[in-house]
Amino acid sequence: MYRILTLFLFMTIGVVQANNNKNIDYDKDRALILYQQNCASCHGEDRLGLIGPPLIPASFKRLKPQAAALVIKNGRLATQMPSFTKTLNDDDIQQLVQFIFKKPATPPTWTMADIKKTHKIHFPQGSLGDKPVFTADMQNLFVVVELADHHVTVLDGDKFEPITRFKTHNALHGGPKYSSDGRYVYFASRDGWITKYDLYNLKTIAEIRVGINTRNVAVSADNRYVMAGNTLPHTAVLLDAQDLSPVKLINVEDQQGQSSRVSAVYTATPRNSFILALKDIPEVWEIPYVDKGDQKAFSIERLALDNYLDDFFFSQNYRYIIGAARPKGERKIQGGQVIDLQKKKKVTDIEIPGMPHLSSGITWNYKNTRVMAIPNIKDGSITIIDMKDWSKIKTLKTLGPGFFMRSHSRSPYAWVDVFFGPHKEAVHIIDKQKLEIVETLRPAPGKTAAHVEFTKDGKYALLSIWDKDGALVVYDANSLKEVKRLAMKKPSGKYNVYNKTHLDEGTSH
Repeated sequence: MYRILTLFLFMTIGVVQANNNKNIDYDKDRALILYQQNCASCHGEDRLGLIGPPLIPASFKRLKPQAAALVIKNGRLATQMPSFTKTLNDDDIQQLVQFIFKKPATPPTWTMADIKKTHKIHFPQGSLGDKPVFTADMQNLFVVVELADHHVTVLDGDKFEPITRFKTHNALHGGPKYSSDGRYVYFASRDGWITKYDLYNLKTIAEIRVGINTRNVAVSADNRYVMAGNTLPHTAVLLDAQDLSPVKLINVEDQQGQSSRVSAVYTATPRNSFILALKDIPEVWEIPYVDKGDQKAFSIERLALDNYLDDFFFSQNYRYIIGAARPKGERKIQGGQVIDLQKKKKVTDIEIPGMPHLSSGITWNYKNTRVMAIPNIKDGSITIIDMKDWSKIKTLKTLGPGFFMRSHSRSPYAWVDVFFGPHKEAVHIIDKQKLEIVETLRPAPGKTAAHVEFTKDGKYALLSIWDKDGALVVYDANSLKEVKRLAMKKPSGKYNVYNKTHLDEGTSH
């Protein structure tokens, strides 16, 4: 959810005014105070990232100081980066820019030795029982991430009542991932911690810190491995899923030695492999976790691209990955690209306005074809694509840029929020066969409504009021009437065990 600072900085549009280039006398002590007062709560006292990304030169790549000054001053639409124009003057901003472009006294690294030192096993294998300690449909549980105070609520999806609530590491990110039976759930935090939690016993099993800033985590289909992708350092870390002990540290770099942040890592379930998107190298990596013919487990297969891949999701059969493509050459807009994992190459580009949020794309059957629908976080529209020939069927205009789009295989509707802008309270309901917005809900006027997830049978939809004094709102997914409302602390994602483990077409995998 928190877009990496370097992503929106290199995309900043506008003319840099002359006063952004002026030289000022750098005052280290003043800059440090300004940073501590305005930046440290999101980016960390050590500049190595918390809910925001690291603010050190090693993480900037394409970032220029002038662009950094503009974003500090004006903020950035479609991110959590606020404007400081009312609290900082131009000299203050220039002090901060110089401060964050100074290299740390000690270059940040996170080696295998560092990883191993953080490993904690709270309950060894076999020390806990194999039956749930409470009564509920274990396949219809939700884990709800509450960002305001860094907690997770385990929710009964039949009664819509909390079962337990527990503290997590700061800023969980990338969505929790389940073991195939739904017993265990794995969390990744922005600051690099991976946690294994037992839903049967409501206990944290193990935890380990795999990096300084982590993008997300994936679990192998055979439940043997967990892989985490980092943005700092530029590594991927393979863990034993049983107790999170480290198995392998992979330096993410091309064959010429250029390193890259990991944009995302997911499991390609039928292929028994992890797929990695790389932010700074035009490649996709496939890493099998079982032997595949002449390709050994954990070997790296590189798929060369003609553009960088930031964000992606799988087709329902896992043959294709559909990802975001940055503007390049004469092409001035963000678009999409389709990569055929079977043919091991990119097969086409998709023209999509704005900035598509492809990891929130969903698919469904429409007439005689399968379509995918994609929200974007810059333009107020939904793009609907025919997956047979990758042509655009329709563009639906919305009240503003949206972040999350969700549905269920048994539901006639797709839900999409209007996360950014003045209409953030709105949620559009789209008829999947008419391809039209048929209803707009406003569950909490003035507050952001976001991220829908369905119960396992698709009968109810759960929506977040994304506020410190927020709520989880339960709707009848057919009548669209509110059923229940539970107070929560800035609930973000909510993840249903059955839908995630059975790879329902209406949710992220």
